[in-house]
Amino acid sequence: MPRDRMVQLTTERSTGLNEREMDAETLSTVLLTIEDRRSWDAHAELGRSIELEQAANRLGDELLAARARLCQVNMRMRCGDVAAAAEQIWHVHQWAVEHDARQLLARTHLVWSAIHLHLGDAEQGLEHAVLAVELLDADSTEHMQIWHRTKLADALYFADDLETARVRYAQAEELALQLGSPALLCLLNNYAYVESSSGNKAHAVELAARLQQLSAEWDIPLEPAFLDTIGSIQVADGQFAAAERTIRLCLEQHAEGKWDDANDMAQYLVTLAQAQRGLGKFDEAQANLDEALRQCEERDLGESLVRMHQEQAELHAARGDFAAAFAAHKTFFEVYHQQQSLQREARARTRQAMFETAEARQEAERFREQARRDPLTGLHNRRFVDERLPGLIRTDPALTVALVDLDHFKQINDQLSHDVGDQVLVRVAQVLAREVAAACPEGFVARMGGEEFLVVLPGMPAPRATACLNGIRRTIRNQYWSPITRHLPVTVSIGVAASGDAPERAQAPLLSTADSHLYAAKHGGRDRVVSAADLRGYAGHASAA
Repeated sequence: MPRDRMVQLTTERSTGLNEREMDAETLSTVLLTIEDRRSWDAHAELGRSIELEQAANRLGDELLAARARLCQVNMRMRCGDVAAAAEQIWHVHQWAVEHDARQLLARTHLVWSAIHLHLGDAEQGLEHAVLAVELLDADSTEHMQIWHRTKLADALYFADDLETARVRYAQAEELALQLGSPALLCLLNNYAYVESSSGNKAHAVELAARLQQLSAEWDIPLEPAFLDTIGSIQVADGQFAAAERTIRLCLEQHAEGKWDDANDMAQYLVTLAQAQRGLGKFDEAQANLDEALRQCEERDLGESLVRMHQEQAELHAARGDFAAAFAAHKTFFEVYHQQQSLQREARARTRQAMFETAEARQEAERFREQARRDPLTGLHNRRFVDERLPGLIRTDPALTVALVDLDHFKQINDQLSHDVGDQVLVRVAQVLAREVAAACPEGFVARMGGEEFLVVLPGMPAPRATACLNGIRRTIRNQYWSPITRHLPVTVSIGVAASGDAPERAQAPLLSTADSHLYAAKHGGRDRVVSAADLRGYAGHASAA
C-alpha cells in the first residue's frame, strides 16, 4: 500500500523483569503490555516475545506460549518480515481454534487482517477484521473493544467502503470517550488520514483539530507520526505556516529519542519541505529534501524515496525551473515503478511462505482466486493476466487481444463523483464480461487498472474479433446511462492486436501493440475500434477534444 500514516497500537517498553522468575499470572500481565499498549521498538519486543514464549513453555502453559507467539507474529510484521509473520500466524490460529481460545482468536484475526493489507489484499483484510470484531466478548479488554473496531474501520476504507468505515470510526470513538482511553488519539490519527487520502479536506481538518485539542486536554503530547499527519493535512488545506510549525514540533519530538521508527524522519522532512514550498522558502525546502534523500539512500527507504522525488519535481516547478522539474518527474516515475516491482516481489515471497504451510495449502485455491480478482468489478486482474496470457500467446496463433479504455472518464469523476465513476466501471465490466462470454466462451476480461480493461479472445482471428468488439462498443454506448451519469455519455475506445501483429510472440510486445492501436483510436476521435488492418486510416487524425 502507499505511504501509510495509520498507526498500530502494540506495546510499551518492557518491564525488565526476569522471565525465569515469573509465575503464570505475572507472565500474562507482561504479555498484556505487548498486546494492548503502544511501542515503537518492534525489534526489541520481538526478542522479548521470544523470551516470554520460552518462559511460558517452562511453566507448561500452552495458552501463554501461543499468546507470546502471536506477539512475535505482530512484531515480525512490523519489522518488515511479513513472509515470516504470515507463515507463523497459521500455527497460532490453528492452536486457538483447537483450544477454543476466543480472545486469542480475535487478536489473531486482527493481526491477520494487517498482514493481508500489507499484501494489498483488501478483501481478505476486511474479512479478518470483521472476524476480529465478531469474536469480541465480555472477556475482551477495553483496548480490544476500541482498537478492533478502529482497525475494522481502517480495513473498510482500504476495501473502498468509506461510508461504513465512518460508522465504525464513530462507534470506536464513542467507546474510547466513555472509557477515557488514549487509543482515541491513534483512532483520530487514522481517521484523519483516511479523510485526507479520500479528498475530504474539511473533515480531515476537523479531525486534526480534534486530535490536537484532545492531546491538550489529556496532557498527552502528540507523537511525531500524529504530528506528521496533522502537518500533511495542513499542507493540503493551504495552511503552510501552521504546517511548518507542526512539523518542526514533530522533529523536536522525534529528536527526544523515544521513537524507534527512525526511518520516518525522511517522511517528516518531505512534509516540512512541502510546507516551506508553499511559503516560498525554496532554499530551506531544498535543504530538507537533500537531507531526506541522504537518509533514503543511506537506509534504503524505497517508499520515502518515491515521495521525496515527487516533491523535488514540485519544488523545481515552484521555482520556475521546468526543465529540472521534468527531469525530477522522470526520476520519480522510475523510482516509483522500481518500488512497485520490489513490493510485488516481496508480496510474492510472502504468499509463497503462506502456501508452504499445511493450512495454507488447504486454502490455496481460494486465496489464488481472490488474488486474481479486481475487488471493485469482480473481473480478473493483472496478476491473472500475467499467469494466463503468456501460455495462450505461445500456443494459440489465432489469439486476439484488445485494450478497452473509457473515453473522457475523468469528466465523470470530476463532474459527478468517484462513486458514480465506480458505478460506470462496474456496469462496463458487466457488459464486457457478458458479451465476451457469449461470443468467445474461452475468452476472458481483466481490469488492468483505472478505466482500462483487457479482452482476451483465444481462437478468434483479428477480423472476427474486431467485428465482435465493435458490437461490444455499440452495446456500451447504447446502455441506458442517464440514471447514473445524467447528461454525460459513456463510450469506449478499443485497440486490437492479433498474435501476429506484435514484433515477437510475447506478452509485453503484444500488449504494447494493442496500446498503440488504442492510442490511434483515441486520436481518431474516440468511440471506435482500431486494429492493424485499419490503423493507417486513422493516422494523422486530430486528437478529439
